[in-house]
Parts: sequence; C-alpha cells; structure tokens
Amino acid sequence: MQKRSFKVLSPVEKHNGGTFWMRVGTAHVNKDESINVYLDAMPKTFQLQLRELTEEDFQRKASFEARSAQQPHAGAPFAQNLPDQLPF
Repeated sequence: MQKRSFKVLSPVEKHNGGTFWMRVGTAHVNKDESINVYLDAMPKTFQLQLRELTEEDFQRKASFEARSAQQPHAGAPFAQNLPDQLPF
C-alpha cells in the first residue's frame, strides 16, 4: 500500500487575469490520519490547497530521479576540488 501524499499548491494571479497554480510543498498523511505539511515556499497570499498525488505525479518523479542518477551533479567537480583545510 502506497502512503497517501499530497502536493501543496497556491494560486498565483497572472498579469492577463488568469491563475497559475504553483507547487509550494508536499504533505503526507500519518498513521493517525493527521497530515504533515512541508513547505518549500510561503505564498504571500497564505492560500494553500492540498491535492492528492496522482499516478502520473509518481511516474514523473521516478523519471526525474532516473535521469538525475545518470548525470553527474553539476556542482560535483567544484566540491571535489576544495582544499582539505580552509584558511579561516
């Protein structure tokens, strides 16, 4: 059984009058049916909506993780060239 998870969205008004739903975090249902919400950003309107993750969302995540595992991290060469001792 897959754990119930949600995407946390917030409405953002477009200049042309429409609305864009920006993802600002993730939420997970606990064993006692309470929900933990983890925000990556706090919308200035403080309006949040929880939408249950779909199978398409899980597939998109798996595809992204597979592509990321095949490519070296962009910052890896820089991190490998750091000196062992910092001058301060």
